[in-house]
Formats: sequence, C-alpha cells, structure tokens
Amino acid sequence: MKGFELLNLFIVLLSCISASARECSNKLPESHQLRYHLLTSKNETWKQEVLNHYHLTPSDDSAWSSLLPRKILREEEDDEFSWAMMYRKMKNPGEFKIPEDKFLEDVSLHDVRLGKDSMHWRAQQTNLEYLLMLDVDRLVWSFRKTAGLRTKGNAYGGWEDPTSQLRGHFVGHYLSASALMWASTHNDTLKEKMSAVVSALSHCQKKIGSGYLSAFPSRYFDHLEALKPVWAPYYTIHKILAGLLDQYKYADNAHALKMATRMVEYFYNRVQKVIRKYSVARHWQYLNEEPGGMNDVLYRLFSITKDPRHLFLAHLFAKPCFLGLLAVQSNDISDFHVNTHIPLVIGTQRRYELTGELLHKEMGTFFMDLVNSSHTYATGGTSVGEFWRDPKRLATTLGTNNEESCTTYNMLKVSRNLFRWTKESAYADFYERALINGVLSIQRGTSPGVMIYMLPLGPGSSKQTDNGWGTPFDSFWCCYGTGIESFSKLGDSIYFEEKGKIPGLYIIQYISSSFDWKSGQIVLNQKVDPVVSSDPYLRITLTFSPKGAGKASTLNLRIPSWSNSNGAKAMLNGQSLALPSPGNSLSVTKTWSSDDKLTIHLPLSLWTEAIKDDRPKYASLQAILYGPYLLAGHSEGDWNITKTAKSLSDWITPIPVSYNSHLVTFSKESRKSKFVLTSSNPSIITMEKFHKFGTDTAVRATFRLIILEDSSSFKYSSYRDFIGKSVMLEPFSHPGMLVAPKGKHHELVVTNSSRAEGSSVFRLVSGLDGKDNTVSLESKSHKGCYVYSLKSGKSMTLRCHKKSKKPKFNHAVSFVMEKGKSKYHPISFVAKGTNRNYLLEPLLSFRDESYTVYFNIQA
Repeated sequence: MKGFELLNLFIVLLSCISASARECSNKLPESHQLRYHLLTSKNETWKQEVLNHYHLTPSDDSAWSSLLPRKILREEEDDEFSWAMMYRKMKNPGEFKIPEDKFLEDVSLHDVRLGKDSMHWRAQQTNLEYLLMLDVDRLVWSFRKTAGLRTKGNAYGGWEDPTSQLRGHFVGHYLSASALMWASTHNDTLKEKMSAVVSALSHCQKKIGSGYLSAFPSRYFDHLEALKPVWAPYYTIHKILAGLLDQYKYADNAHALKMATRMVEYFYNRVQKVIRKYSVARHWQYLNEEPGGMNDVLYRLFSITKDPRHLFLAHLFAKPCFLGLLAVQSNDISDFHVNTHIPLVIGTQRRYELTGELLHKEMGTFFMDLVNSSHTYATGGTSVGEFWRDPKRLATTLGTNNEESCTTYNMLKVSRNLFRWTKESAYADFYERALINGVLSIQRGTSPGVMIYMLPLGPGSSKQTDNGWGTPFDSFWCCYGTGIESFSKLGDSIYFEEKGKIPGLYIIQYISSSFDWKSGQIVLNQKVDPVVSSDPYLRITLTFSPKGAGKASTLNLRIPSWSNSNGAKAMLNGQSLALPSPGNSLSVTKTWSSDDKLTIHLPLSLWTEAIKDDRPKYASLQAILYGPYLLAGHSEGDWNITKTAKSLSDWITPIPVSYNSHLVTFSKESRKSKFVLTSSNPSIITMEKFHKFGTDTAVRATFRLIILEDSSSFKYSSYRDFIGKSVMLEPFSHPGMLVAPKGKHHELVVTNSSRAEGSSVFRLVSGLDGKDNTVSLESKSHKGCYVYSLKSGKSMTLRCHKKSKKPKFNHAVSFVMEKGKSKYHPISFVAKGTNRNYLLEPLLSFRDESYTVYFNIQA
C-alpha cells in the first residue's frame, strides 16, 4: 500500500474507533481566559487542585501506536535511522502533483490601497497607530531574558508578562501584522521598527546557539513531552514562525527566512527524539495541548524551501483525532476547543494546494459547511466560551462569551481559500459578513490598541461586559494578536486574479480602494459611496488608468446574495448591462481606457435570519440585517417584537440623517460634577452624573428635539435658535416615545406618544437663572410650570413658579442645552413594536452601550 494512502487510511480508522470528540482538546481548563487566571493566581490551593486533575487525554492513539509507529518506523537507535528514511518509506513521489483545479491567485498587498473615505481605512489607520506605539525593547524583553542577554526597560504585561507561559506569542503576531501593514501602507517608521524586532530576535537565537527561539525556556517542551502542565508552547512557536515567514514574504527580509529554517531544524530534531524514545503516539498525544497552526506554517515553509523534512514534519502536526472526523464527514465537533482546531483545517487546505490530495480538499469544504450550517451566528462568527457546543442549538448559548475574535480571523482564512478554489459567491458573502460584523466590531472606534476578546451576543449585552475592552500595554490576549493582523490586511481579499491569455480579476468585496493590476496593465479605482439607511442602494463606481498600450481583460463582480434583482442595475459608459441574479458574478471583458466608467447599484434590503436552532420554541428568534450589516437594537435585555405588518419595510423604517442636528443633552454643573437629564430606565426621567461618551449613560442622556412650528423649513446656527419654539423630547434609544408629566405629582416619564396627548409639549425659553447659556422647559399644558430638578437620582417633575422660592427655583429649572452625547449612525432604523420601538444600528457602531442582536419576532 502506498505511503500516503496508508496514512489516510489510518486517519479514517482512528476516527472510527469510538473516541469522543472532546478527547482531542486539552482539559486544563476550559478556556484561555481561565487558564491565564489560573496561572497568575496567588491562590496556591486552588492552583494545586486544578493541576492535580490535569491530564492530556489520549485520543485513542493506542490505535496509532500499534499500527503505525512500530510497523513503519523502527524504534531502535542506529545510524541508518533518520527522518529522511522515514519520509522515503512513507512518500510516493508520484503522488505529489499540483491540483488540476485552477486556483484564483492572491494579489499583492503592495498593490492595493484603501480609500480614505472607507471605514476599513479608518480601522487600518487606528491599527497602524497602535503598531507604531509599541516599543521594540519591551516587545523582545522576555526573548532577551531567555537568551541570557541584557534586557532594556520593562516587559509588557498581560499575556506578555515575564511570568506568562504564553509570552512571546504576541511578538509573533506583531511580526506578521507589521509586515502586512508595511505592504498595505509602506510606512517607513514601521519598517524600521519591525526590522529592529527581527534583528533583536536574531541576536537571541544566535546567543542560544541551537536554533531555538522563544520568550520562554526550552524546558517548557520537556514538560509538554512528559505530559506535564504547560500552556500551549507550540502555539507560540507557530506565531513566531509565521511572523518570520511574513517578514520574508511581505518585507523581503531574507534573514527572517533563515531564522525560521533554523527554528524548524531544532524542532525537527526534537520531535524525532520523542518518536524514537516513545512513539509517534506520544507526539500526537501532547498535541492535544493547543499547537496552533504548526502544520500550516510548516507547509508554508516547505512551499519555499522544498525541503522534504519540512513537509513530513507538517504532516506530523496534523492532529488525526480531529482531522479524521472530517475525513469521514462526521458532524460531531461539539466540545472541541474552536481556535485549536480551525488552524488545523487551514493547514490541511494548504496541504491540498501543495499535494493535490483530494481528501484534504473535501475535508476543508465539509468543515466550512458544517460550521456555517450549525455553529455560526448572524455575525458570521462562531464559538461559545471558546468551544463548539451542540449543533443547531445556538439559542441557549447567547451570552457574554460568544464569538471569540480569533475564531473569526481563522474562519475568514478557511472561506477565503474555498473561494479561491471554487469562485463560489457564497464563500465571498460569508467573508464579507464576518469581516464587517465580526472583525470591524472588535476595535473600539479610533482608540489605538483597544480591542475585545469576545463579541457578546446575549440580550442586553455590551462589549464592556465581563472581559471588556483590553488596554494597549497590559492585555496582549490571543485576540489582540489576531486583531492586529486582521486590521493590517484589510485589503487582502478585495481582489483575486485569474491568470490566462485574457487576464481576469474577481472583485468580491466592495471597499473603496485602488489596485495596481500589473497583469491587466491598468490601475483600477473602486469608489463605494458610504451606506446610509435613507438610500437603500450600495453604489459602486469603477474607473481606470491604463498603463502602456493596454490589453483586454475581464472583470468579474460579485452580486451578493443579500441583494435582489428588483432595482439592481449596472452601466458601462452610460449603457445598461444585463445583471445576473444574486449569488453570481457580472463579467465584463474589454480593453479598458481612462474614459471608461462602470457603475453598479445594488439594492440594500432589510431581511431577517433565524438563529441556528432546530427546536420549534426558538423559531421566532431572529437577527435583523440590512444588506451585510447586522443591526443591533439599543436595548438592555428586552427582545420581544411583534410584527405590525408582513413587509419588513412597513414596520422597520429608516431614520433621516438630518435627525442628528436635533439631538440635544440638558446638563448642569454641581460641585464640579456634570449631571444630565436622563431616561434612567424605560419610564423615569432623572438627573444623573455623566460618565463618558459611548456608554449607556450617553445614550440615555440624549434626546431628539421635535420642533412643532415650521419644522420643515426651520434653519438654525446654534441651539439658542430654538428659544421660543414649542418642542417635544423623544429619548434617543426609545423612538416614538415622548417625555411627559404623569400623575398628581407631575413626575416626568417616558410614555407612548398616543398616551402623552398634549402634555408632552414644552416651550423652550431662556434660562430663568438669567445666564446666557441656559434654557428652561415650560409645560404648554401647565402654564408657569417647568421641568425641575434639584437632586440627582430623584424623579424629575414639573414645578410651578413661586416667588418665595425664586433663586432656588430658577436654578433648579435651568439647564445647559448642548449637542447630544450620542448620535444616529448613518445606518439607523426604527423597528416598530407593540409595547415599545427599537432603535436599530450596525453592531460595529456600538462601543459600551447595551445592545440586543437577536429578537423574538412574532406576528
């Protein structure tokens, strides 16, 4: 039997020997977050209790021990034994061939530049600021310490702290991210900094002398091979190797490749000794402690060096207990640690591209279909508490620990590869949705180095919940590492090239950008108008700058599945083009000139997607989307919506952008603190201390000023222009509700507009305290009575003017009116419900505000 056929058979056999899926995942403890807290805890009793139960659960490797190691590998030590011999015995050279399928090719990041009007460019620039903030000496501190070199300054904290067992992983990510960012921006300062990091690491490797390079000592691998507690050392090695290869690929640093090759030689010899001493079963057994994408990075290295040892070592880092399940298309991946295993799939995809082994193509395709159909949320993300749970049972997983950011980063790689293989629009649709909602959502606006670990999806969630936002210098979670990579390569999946006599270009993401297409001999400029809720179209314009004489080429433009044929149009130089149905591509072939202009208008429709849960009682749990944008409701937990009409557009309506100019906040200073008029809960109006922008406090402190007189033609230059107008106050997050007095004490409450009647109308007048910058709100239905507040936290009321209390009264009814503390996102809607309305905005726009993603929508 041929070597690789035998290897594949063993994978299938292993998966069929009744091994539980969870045996593939190390069980100490259930997440990286908990692991970090355990290892940094000073509670030695708790630590010891957990460690006493630690084990790397074998994944029925006894089957491999009896079949593979002793029949194909010889255990005795002799001069003839070598890894080259093992490789020759297992490898049939005739089996290695380039796949017959014609893959789309990546375009160089050096040739793509994001448009400065795009949210992607803003996210990229924020990330660039962060990469430039980081200090070289602090990054490599633990590497120098491990190598016995003099350290400079202080080490960073969090997962990069000198006591963290995962220290050094972020530095690997930094090498990748900075290389990708250099290709994307050619920022010279960044290039100097990343080259300095490579140089410092090179000194460390030379000092150690064996080829080993890490921020922690090699004894961690002694512990790993002895099956003793240690936190994922190969995970960190993968990040360092990948970073060095990215420095070679994107920044032309040939020395980085030499460093990576020396590292791999060290681990090649190390794994060889383990198999000689024990068996290959022991090697696979300790891979249950997360190995990262070691198989993937080794396949990458082999594609450069063509060294057969690199290929064979890559095969040995493919965990058979997981990939075997995919080989026989088992759909039971429940209880697998998600981010341990997605990188293995990326590796097996790369193996297919290198060897043409169809089994590995099928495994990647099956995996994507399985996760997307049974374990994916409306964001495009997956995982709960870092694990896959029961398939199609997602309704009861919604909480604060959904969608680990790393998993989205890796699933994008899986879908990207599948699109390159198949050109199927569904994979590009997935990429778009996960990128917009699952990647752009993890960055806190334009604050450099502030990102999240999880993306909470439970009702009334907030990105500030549980782990909250990280900090630039004291977090360095795994999701910080993948985060800085994601925001450095936002231009890498907009365009894909198809070589041929007539070159082709696939444009699969509509992001303002320019692309220097060398094969097509043109510079293509893509301009995408910002999406707004009041204009239900995605508008794309392509213009061209030929280079040289020009040549014919084909553009293939994705027509997304979220669009529809009704109203869609494409025009080339004013002439209409026939558009295919959504889910396909529009192809246009010509020799492009500087006079050419190609425009596409794609209808953006509102649509709902049910949560992936096959239990009938959760059938009404749905997410609301606008094109690819997932809409979240400003809600602290209420998720019940009763549809008032069949058509979504009849009960979900856009908010005009002009409404932003009518958003106000009423505040006053007291004892050096600022207090604001606040809808402190759904029904009561109080004065509360203002904390910061982007929070629930800011949302509740913002009201829309509805002007009743000449509202259509009213123009103003400052808020003083509202003086003398009759107005109503609509709470920002409760559209359709109004502030009105209620009961005999005239307490101010938030009530339905139909119940408020005329009591919700106020006349805005100059502040009774006589100050130039204050206003007072007089009730139209209660003449001489004003909105009154003296103590924070107390219900606000209407109080009538009494001369005996004039100074105190005048102060209590006077407020500073200023610009609202929140504002409507350009994509904003009102979902009209029975008991209350919801303000819906893109999930990516939320910071610390509470939101709800899935709604219980019933007719």
